[in-house]
Amino acid sequence: MFKRIDRKAIRTKKHLRIRKNIVGTTDSPRLAVYRSAKHIYAQIIDDTKGATLVAASTLDAALKGQYGGNKETAKKVGLLIAEKAAGKGIKSVVFDRGGLIYHGRIAALAEGAREGGLEF
Repeated sequence: MFKRIDRKAIRTKKHLRIRKNIVGTTDSPRLAVYRSAKHIYAQIIDDTKGATLVAASTLDAALKGQYGGNKETAKKVGLLIAEKAAGKGIKSVVFDRGGLIYHGRIAALAEGAREGGLEF
């Protein structure tokens, strides 16, 4: 009678559509974000080498005791990844929201990364 909407399939389709245009290079790697119900993850990836340069999440030792499902912690993850990127000499990135809406925790992570010194 009613068709069930598969949100995961929709997000995956959006992400593939976005990834056709977003490519991380050595000069400007890709800042990929993934959000689950309890945690948020961010990686800086060089797609030409196929390597993750820097990673941060709510599971890192610096943020281990905090709940990862809120905007304040997402902003701290953004600041943490910017700090780690600065240590590797990365200043400019391309933001890949992973098919997720740029709102809430995703936007807070991006804001934290910008405050930490990353440009995108």
